[in-house]
Amino acid sequence: MPAHGKKYEEARKLFDENKRYTVDEACAIVGKTGKKKFDETVDIAMKLGVDPKHADQMVRGAVVLPHGIGKVVRVAVFAKGDKAREALEAGADTVGADDLAARVQEGWMDFDVAIATPDMMGVVGRLGKVLGPRGLMPNPKVGTVTSDVARAVRESKAGKVEFRVEKAGIVHVPVGKASFDIKKLTDNVNAILETIMKAKPATAKGVYLKGVSLSTTMGPGIKLDPSIISNLYK
Repeated sequence: MPAHGKKYEEARKLFDENKRYTVDEACAIVGKTGKKKFDETVDIAMKLGVDPKHADQMVRGAVVLPHGIGKVVRVAVFAKGDKAREALEAGADTVGADDLAARVQEGWMDFDVAIATPDMMGVVGRLGKVLGPRGLMPNPKVGTVTSDVARAVRESKAGKVEFRVEKAGIVHVPVGKASFDIKKLTDNVNAILETIMKAKPATAKGVYLKGVSLSTTMGPGIKLDPSIISNLYK
């Protein structure tokens, strides 16, 4: 294994790698492990007892974090007419229809979230090869294909995050910044945990939550106690 840097090793000394922490305990520690010159993102990783190869065991959704994710979210909306006006009034950064699709097709990607009205999906669908690999394709399952574009824009700006289980059964979600105070981090982590625990597929058998860890972008993972979390959301 490659050797970790000095700052990483210093961060590891802040907690016991063999211990399983509560949410409150982990959130009190993780901010201190951010040792870089930039404000590192704090991520939660959850290992779930599901098989994503089966459609009925796909865990996917979105949640608006109580305190946002600590960054300015750039929102592009595919809409026209009154819906385009509503999107702009709600705070969308870029709004367009065929013209916006053409810009994206040419390589313009200066946005973090893409939202589309249902009538625009014929146009947006042709951008699948561009938006899909970047996780930007609008999807009704997470609320980014909707007629209520104003609400979707406001939620995205407020810190709505999407999650989708990967092939190995792992979900990664950003929950804030290392500079967040403990309460903000704790509230955000609990919001993610509650949403994903309640998204347990009916066909998932055995232990649903197998492991959880919290870490900064460049820091070590702090393991949480999955049994405590599972008991909270029975």
